[in-house]
Amino acid sequence: MDGWLAALLVSGLSGAMTAVGAAPVLIGWRPDERNTNALLGFAAGVMLAASFFSLIVPALDIAEQQYGSGLVPPSIAVAGIIIGALLIGAIDRSVPHEHFVKGAEGPVARRLSRLWLFIIAITIHNIPEGLAVGITAAGGDRDATVAIASGIGLQNVPEGLAVALALLALGYSRWQAFVVAGLTGAVEPLGGVIGGWFVGIAEWFLPWGLLVSAGAMIFVISHEIIPETHREGHHSRASFGLMLGLVVMLFLDVWLG
Repeated sequence: MDGWLAALLVSGLSGAMTAVGAAPVLIGWRPDERNTNALLGFAAGVMLAASFFSLIVPALDIAEQQYGSGLVPPSIAVAGIIIGALLIGAIDRSVPHEHFVKGAEGPVARRLSRLWLFIIAITIHNIPEGLAVGITAAGGDRDATVAIASGIGLQNVPEGLAVALALLALGYSRWQAFVVAGLTGAVEPLGGVIGGWFVGIAEWFLPWGLLVSAGAMIFVISHEIIPETHREGHHSRASFGLMLGLVVMLFLDVWLG
């Protein structure tokens, strides 16, 4: 299978888990604020473990195969992670978006409807996830692909639920909340195709792509998810959720890889 096609299929399945997470709102299930923060903390833990065990470590191994041991692989790792964080940070500053608790942020944010601000926010978050899954799938490592796709898909479940619940709080119907939350995962196949296309035309890009994706995901965890889960005073549950998500993703990565 062509690299970009594998990237499209795998990232599409991972992104579809956002809709799975949003599905409970259709039957009226709604966790309280403490459990919502715990779910978001779980998502952060999965992303954090995936960044290191499924992206940074494999990228270092590939860089060593390409350039040998020495200063080059760790230098690439440092540069790639910083570039990823700077890229997603620039998007965060230049694109208006809505935080779950903090509210609107970014230029002309007040002139956009809150619905579109939520959509933009989740789109920003899902870009590095799609890239990570797509790059790994296009690289041809089946075990690594299964591990990171499983982890990102697992992380998308609480994220989809959180988005749907936030939209319900804004007055949207159950079906509207479900559809919009599900569609926020649609950007992941796009990111997957972009990542797969780059890898397909340049093998040297693979470690860089993995590291840039990792840097972007770590920035999102620190800048967006953790502050949001701690803002209402439920940091203990959020921290427990993060630790649980981290060890679940670690287990999946070791077991599947």
